Amino acid sequence: MKYAVAIDIGGTNTRVALVNENLEITDRQQFSTNPENPGETLGKIADVIRNYGDKVVGVGMSCPGPLDLINGQILTPPNLRGDWQHLHVAQELSDRIGLPVYLNNDGNLAALAEAVIGEGKDYRFVQFLTVSTGIGAGFVIDKNIYQGAHGWANEVENTIMKQGGPCHGSILPGGIEGISSGTAITTRARKAGLDVKHAGEVNDLAKVGNETAQEIMTDAKVHLANFIAAIYNLTDPDIVILGGSVAIKVEGFVQEVEELVKSKVYEAQREFIKVRKSTLSEDSGLLGAAYLAFSKEK
Repeated sequence: MKYAVAIDIGGTNTRVALVNENLEITDRQQFSTNPENPGETLGKIADVIRNYGDKVVGVGMSCPGPLDLINGQILTPPNLRGDWQHLHVAQELSDRIGLPVYLNNDGNLAALAEAVIGEGKDYRFVQFLTVSTGIGAGFVIDKNIYQGAHGWANEVENTIMKQGGPCHGSILPGGIEGISSGTAITTRARKAGLDVKHAGEVNDLAKVGNETAQEIMTDAKVHLANFIAAIYNLTDPDIVILGGSVAIKVEGFVQEVEELVKSKVYEAQREFIKVRKSTLSEDSGLLGAAYLAFSKEK
């Protein structure tokens, strides 16, 4: 049986998994990422891959963005500094291990997993959105990631939905991530005086009648629905799959967003609106990375 290696380099930890042709993870390793020195982290990754032997056909890799997907290069992620920035990371690792390495972002790879073995496996045009710490996305056509002309397709977090709206970090004011992400929901609630730890607690307060919490949750859902309706008008996907902690853990979130989306498109479109909750685990990015490597080998 053939195997691929899937890598998820995060600002804090790096995960490496060995995945078979059935997209089953047969081994996984995790260690701290050196956020300043890529050589140390890439050396550890290379050691793990060498220990897997000659059964590995290729490597799929996810890194924090922004990324240059055309040239396999990390650009300027806030959590990876020093020599990480502008590093041609795919080529750097490939030179160390003698195997092809394919770089993509976590949203695209999660979308690919959804399209291959998740809720989108029976469809051609699969849109994925993660609603969690941030807002990420990926669009897959016939089991292939759509990257656009310069690799920036579905870098959606800065899409402006409200003039002069809320923001956080490097997100522009009114960007969808600054309104509908878990971080945005929690931050807005705290600024309004609510004692909450995460978006789920904001939703709990909304359910028991807290007007401030209700306003924040409604704003998040309405603007996310506006955004998804725009996606349907632009690319006409078969299905939109929502993942991430907010979509998966906040009761009724996905169903409410779907109904809102239906109210924001032409009546003739409504029968085609399909917004579903992800059924894959947090390993979706790793599984997508492995499938990417297998697909390039064919």
